[in-house]
Amino acid sequence: MKAQLVLALATFASVGWAQVPAGESGSKPQGAPTARLLLEQVDANMAAESRITTAQMIIHGRRGARTVESKSWSRGADTGFTEYLAPAREKGTKMLKLGDRLWVYSPATDRTIQLSGHMLRQSVMGSDLSYEDMMDDPRLAQIYTAQVTGTETVGDRPCWVLQLTAKEEDVAYQSRKLWVDKERVVPVREELFAKRGKLLKRIELRDFRKTGERWYPMRMTFKDVLKRGKGTELVLKEIEFDAKVPRHIFSKAALRR
Repeated sequence: MKAQLVLALATFASVGWAQVPAGESGSKPQGAPTARLLLEQVDANMAAESRITTAQMIIHGRRGARTVESKSWSRGADTGFTEYLAPAREKGTKMLKLGDRLWVYSPATDRTIQLSGHMLRQSVMGSDLSYEDMMDDPRLAQIYTAQVTGTETVGDRPCWVLQLTAKEEDVAYQSRKLWVDKERVVPVREELFAKRGKLLKRIELRDFRKTGERWYPMRMTFKDVLKRGKGTELVLKEIEFDAKVPRHIFSKAALRR
């Protein structure tokens, strides 16, 4: 999740759904917005030009739960840096993403390795998130075509249900199912699928808070359906959108500082 700015909700709200031109092919519920516009709104609400976050990752394993704390800096969808702060055995581990390349520094070995290919699908510290998940911040409208397939209520929030299909094959998840809050235009639930339609992961997003002109989830639960355990919870302690991020952070030299 990617987390994903420049909120366009006010602009879209002033347009009115009846004035929106047709989007992707396929039927949609009466009164539903076009899938393309809805997906663009989701991107506008979830994305940011830059972002600084402090978070806790609570990993619920078979032998109990453990918590990992981290601080992350990101710029756009392709540049990110994460430093782990606690517990002691994870402290000082760092990750750097530049485009489709990812480096991980381990203070225990004082080594930096580059991850690629299938290695990116490995679990991060035993969690339900892969390295791809941790560093991914996709603009969904650029990667997927979408169709509004119905409406459902999640908790007490009426939602549009979207089916997303990847435009190209070289993506982590070939298709996604999204439940989008009708009022706030944010995803509250997501399912991620492999190329042949096999369900891989479920994501629940909650504790939405108003930050400027956007709603943003402060808690997200990830469940890898192929693993045992109760999933991994990501809790955002602090988040700053469109923050000024020093350019030197996004460098291999920063991994060893």
